[in-house]
Amino acid sequence: MAESHNTVNIKPFAYALSLIEGKWKMHILFWLWKVEVLRYSELKRCLGKVTHKMLSSQLKELEDAGLILRKEYPQIPPKVEYSLSDMGKSMMPILSCFCKWGKEHIPQNWELP
Repeated sequence: MAESHNTVNIKPFAYALSLIEGKWKMHILFWLWKVEVLRYSELKRCLGKVTHKMLSSQLKELEDAGLILRKEYPQIPPKVEYSLSDMGKSMMPILSCFCKWGKEHIPQNWELP
């Protein structure tokens, strides 16, 4: 039996969505899932058209949310690596389902934007 709109608890859904909303967050999570550890410049290269400002802010938000880890090495030039946290890894079954759905429904002539 369906719930009425008065009894639906949207908070868990809204919380989960708040962690990944943003143009690049899902892309960042995807690449860290597939490659595991990426330096900032490697991640920027994987993403393509993302600006430095946008990538920096999206990484900061993902780190603040506890989904990714940032490891800074004390050297010159500075070296920073990003990886998924345990919490971020726990989201990967969802991302995997999303990828599976995309594979099953992608139009034959679809191209990356």
